Amino acid sequence: MLVKNPEQIRDNNLKQFQIKFKQNNPNIILSSESFHQIEFLNRLINSTEEPVIIVDMDLLYSGYIQSGMIQKKDNVMIFCLDKINWVGKLSEIISKVSKERFLVIINSFNGIYNVFDDFESARFINSCIMLLASIGNHTKSPILITGIARKKENDEWVLLPGGKHIIKSEKTGVYFLKKV
Repeated sequence: MLVKNPEQIRDNNLKQFQIKFKQNNPNIILSSESFHQIEFLNRLINSTEEPVIIVDMDLLYSGYIQSGMIQKKDNVMIFCLDKINWVGKLSEIISKVSKERFLVIINSFNGIYNVFDDFESARFINSCIMLLASIGNHTKSPILITGIARKKENDEWVLLPGGKHIIKSEKTGVYFLKKV
């Protein structure tokens, strides 16, 4: 189940979520369990007909495909980025998203921040995500970013481990995924 405070939403065919994801860009899907994220992403991908781009920063999603635990759909393109190929692959993704509608999934914030660990890199990553979201708005391409996070006592979400803060803007949808 995907929860956006204060209301709880249950939608087995995920159509409500697809509508919500198109209203905000980017969308951040947080969870305390990586398996729940992958399970949700797989259901979301299976429920959509539009082409899907997965930016697999932590290699978790592609690992499930390699192991055969998840069946890869024909409309899914997977990009595995690292510090060396980041700019070239991001340019390719931006080019694709600027020409047609995609569902873009960046899995995950935690993987991004493991690759790019200094403050300047974090700013660069946030700028890249906001650029991708801006381009996605023109083609009505929802951008989803996952992350393993926890809620602090002041109701602020932080990424695990390390406690990095989540990017925010007026157009960002933030959701917490939990299994019920």
